[in-house]
Amino acid sequence: MTDQGDNAGRWPVWKVALVLYPLAAGAAAVNLFFLFLILHAVGFDVLTPVQAIVGGIILGVPFTWVAGKWIHGLIQQAEDEA
Repeated sequence: MTDQGDNAGRWPVWKVALVLYPLAAGAAAVNLFFLFLILHAVGFDVLTPVQAIVGGIILGVPFTWVAGKWIHGLIQQAEDEA
């Protein structure tokens, strides 16, 4: 029998981030699209929905990692208090 310590049953950050990726990528795409709609008022071109989705897929990776670390910390905090 192996002793896994206090981390037994806890998901690592990469698993939490993997689950959150579709949400983060979608949110990044929507926010990017609306950002460029607002920036259109000062002379920028508007992004097409496809460009916004591609940007969301790319920006979703670092946003997901940050969100995953944050959620993982909250899970650890909640389990440590229990």
